[in-house]
Order: sequence, then C-alpha cells, then structure tokens
Amino acid sequence: MSTPVISSRGKAAILLLLAIMVCVFVVAAARKTDAVFASGLENLSTPTHAPFYGMMELAKPSYSSTPTIEPPTQIAPAPVELTATVDSIANAEVIPDTPVPDYASQGVPESSDGNPYSGNKYVLVDISEQHMYVYEGDALVYSFVSSTGMNNATRVGSFSVLDKIPNAYGATWDLWMPNWLGIYWSGSLENGIHALPILSNGTQLWAGYLGTPISFGCVVLGVEESQLLYDWVDVGTPVDIQW
Repeated sequence: MSTPVISSRGKAAILLLLAIMVCVFVVAAARKTDAVFASGLENLSTPTHAPFYGMMELAKPSYSSTPTIEPPTQIAPAPVELTATVDSIANAEVIPDTPVPDYASQGVPESSDGNPYSGNKYVLVDISEQHMYVYEGDALVYSFVSSTGMNNATRVGSFSVLDKIPNAYGATWDLWMPNWLGIYWSGSLENGIHALPILSNGTQLWAGYLGTPISFGCVVLGVEESQLLYDWVDVGTPVDIQW
C-alpha cells in the first residue's frame, strides 16, 4: 500500500486549519475564565469591622455675649523715704541768723522809721484758696497764686511786713530766698513771703507746685509776682493770713 503524497498546497491548508482551531480554543478559554472571576466577585460578602470612632453625649456649651475679664492686680508703689535734704529745706524756710526781737507781740504795725504805719496798702493771704490779694485802699492791685505751708504750718493771724531783704540767705542750709518780706516770728526764727527758693547750685525748688501747700511755713510766690510785691509793699504794710 502506498503512502499518499500531500502537496504543498495541502500542507498549507492543514497548518491554517490548525492555527484557526488553536485561536478558537484560546478565546473560549479566556471567556470561561472571565465568567468565573465575575461570578466570584458577586459572591464576595462585604467585610465587617469595628468602627474607628466612639459615640458619647456632650452637654451643649453655654454662650455669654459679654466676656468676663479679670482686672490686673494693682501693685502698690513702694513707699519713698524723705531724705535729709528735704528736712534741710524745711528748716531753710526761715532766716536763722536774724536776731530775736525784744517784744513779745507785734502790736500796731510800724513803718521803717519806727512810727505807726499810716498807709493804705494791705495784703491778704487766703490759705483755703492758696491765693494772695493785694489792695491799695479798696482797690485790688494784684491777685497772685501762692503756696502756704504743708500741714497748716503757716500761722493764721494779723501781721505786718517787718523787713525787706532782696535775697535772704539761710546759712545753715545754704539756700537763698529772693524778695524776702519778713512778716512774723516763730520763736527765734522769722517766717515771711518770698519767691521760689534757690539752692546754692542754682536749682529752683517747687517751680511746678504753686497753688498747693508746699512750703514749711512761709508764703511762696512766683518769681515775677514776688518781685512786683517786693517793689510795691512798704515796711509796716499789714498782712492778714486767714482760712
């Protein structure tokens, strides 16, 4: 029996057929795999797990339209001690080198020649107002802001101008009192009216305090005011000091 001879065309047809069969098989297998995978996804159940948060009840916060602010704590300033310099200024308000008069009371005001004062000039110091009024007769000549003594150190009463010193010097405390008008004695010391006092180094005291009790007994005026009064007043001119 003889073996059939396949021509080259037949071989090509057989190979083509085999290739087609392989492709059909591969496509069918792929479709089957996709169907199985889809069916598996449908059968998967949703996994369960514990929640990542907790539940609790909270009270509703209250609201205040006006916040409460605690005021800052006030710190009291430390007390300041007065130095010896202030004490020395207090004593410098008088002229310690003036001799004590040999009469117990001033009596009737006298002029510079020793006779009773006969002029019509008059000085009034009001402690409650911290003010000085200067009259000639019934006419008000000057009205000055003044400063009397702290703690009622200025004596109340009727006095007169005892002496006039252009620039009185307190040697004990090295202090100058321009336009000095002595008006009454306090023991062995004479108190008076004068301009803002000046230390020997040129420092003027109490420049910003006129109008408040700042001295230690004398009646203090501004520089210009004291000069006007010094030039106008006479020795023997009555001086009243009142509340």
